[in-house]
This record gives sequence, structure tokens and C-alpha cells, in this order.
Amino acid sequence: MNWHAHALRTGRYSERGRIYLVTTVTAGRAPLFADFRVARAVVHELQRSDETGLCRTLAYVLMPDHLHWLVELVEGDLSRVAGRFKSSAAAAMNRELGTPKVRRWQRGFHDRAVRQEDDLVDLARYVVANPLRAGLVKRIAEYPHWDAVWL
Repeated sequence: MNWHAHALRTGRYSERGRIYLVTTVTAGRAPLFADFRVARAVVHELQRSDETGLCRTLAYVLMPDHLHWLVELVEGDLSRVAGRFKSSAAAAMNRELGTPKVRRWQRGFHDRAVRQEDDLVDLARYVVANPLRAGLVKRIAEYPHWDAVWL
């Protein structure tokens, strides 16, 4: 086990009603989401995560090899919500790619609990502007794999 990943998990505390910024990376940093069909399958799984009633997506951006997800924990445990999403998203990716049971995500994820004083709209703008900062597009409207409840 990677010590650093283990250290991140030991201090993790899930709080209902808390908003988290979650980042998760594809296995081997493979640019799977450069494939439009694969990216849309993952976006669909984000929407399905909300339908469980365990979380509410506030903003996300799917970069070629990772996801930034601003999410409110409604019920349960953040690790379980993220794990459930990653599992269903991996299955969806494998269906699109015709590769059953291939591991699609690196183990674990990074999260940051958003403080009450943080401006959520500014944080959402920062999240969805990732493709601009990465030089993938000149305007965010050109990038298809993002959304935010405020924007």
C-alpha cells in the first residue's frame, strides 16, 4: 500500500451536509476522457450518483485523465460515495471501451472539506476553469465535460 494514500485515508472524516472537493485520477493517468463517449459515460455516472440521494453534485470538470468534483455529502460516508461512483464509472468506461474488468482509476482519491467561509461560486468557477488553465481550450464554452449549478 502506498503510505501517502494511506495517510490521506486515516485523517478522513465524513460529515453530512459538508461540501467536499474530490479529485480522482485514472489508472496510470491514461487520458481516457479524451474519448468523448467515455467522458459522457462518466458524466452520466455522476448524475446517477446524485439520484442515489447520498450526494449532490455542485460542480465538476472531467479532464483527460482526472476528475474534479465539488459535491455535497447528503447521507453516508464520503469514501463510500466516491467508491461507489468510481466503481460504476469504471464499469461504464469498460462497457464503452469493450474491456471488461479493467481497472480504470488509481486507488483512493484526494478530498478537501470546503470551509463555511469559502465562496462556493468562486470555487466552482475555479474547478470548471481547469481546461483553460491546462491550455485545452481558449474559452470554457468550448469544453464539453463540465457543469456547475450556478454557472
